[in-house]
Amino acid sequence: MTERLSKIETNCDMGEGFGKWKMGPDEELMQYIDAANIACGYHAGDPSLMLKTVRLAKKHGVKAGAHPGLPDLFGFGRRKMEIDPGDMYAMILYQVGALKAMLDAEGVPLSHIKPHGELFFYMTRDPVIRSAVLDAAAHYKVPVYGCKNEGWASMCKEKGIYFQEELYVDIDYTKEGEMVSVAKSKPAIPEVIQEKIILVAEEDNTIDVDGNKLRIGFEGNPFSVCLHSDMPTTLENVKAARKAVNEINVKKFP
Repeated sequence: MTERLSKIETNCDMGEGFGKWKMGPDEELMQYIDAANIACGYHAGDPSLMLKTVRLAKKHGVKAGAHPGLPDLFGFGRRKMEIDPGDMYAMILYQVGALKAMLDAEGVPLSHIKPHGELFFYMTRDPVIRSAVLDAAAHYKVPVYGCKNEGWASMCKEKGIYFQEELYVDIDYTKEGEMVSVAKSKPAIPEVIQEKIILVAEEDNTIDVDGNKLRIGFEGNPFSVCLHSDMPTTLENVKAARKAVNEINVKKFP
């Protein structure tokens, strides 16, 4: 089980194009993040793009994690599916294993596993699917990243997995503290992202979808700030997050 973060970090979903189609500005983004969640070919990505993204992370000294998703290229892994738990277990082994082979070839360690999009929501509402995904993840002996959630945290602990809690700043939270999908969230702007990170670091509160303060519960511990690379203002968002995180780390986690 990996120790908790010593400082607040930023992570971003990367390598989410396919073939000749490009999604986010990965080359520009990589210099501003601490950890890359690399798509593994199911919701996005392909072998050549995966390897390119691994090499880009290596060049910039960025941690490289696996970003497995549902088998849904057309819907970018954000549509609901019903999948047998045994099939789900095999899918996660397959996706993470493919990325790890490329990481091994480049001499880069697998840093973490972060379920993508609808896979995250599926795991949150279905403990059988959550168990199948985490059973596969446990073989790799790295942290699993996800939105703060007691169901995830307790199951990860049972399986000997370190659960790294994330803060989401470019999508919304419900008043109950649950994550809102990208499609249903308000458009993110850099100024709001910066304000949210500082608010959480100073007060342990964020802002919910209704504009009210919502307690997060990090209790002063470092957390990972998640950002999405497929948004129109993603580069400005990531720059704003980087600035806020750097300022907070100097003050609170020197």
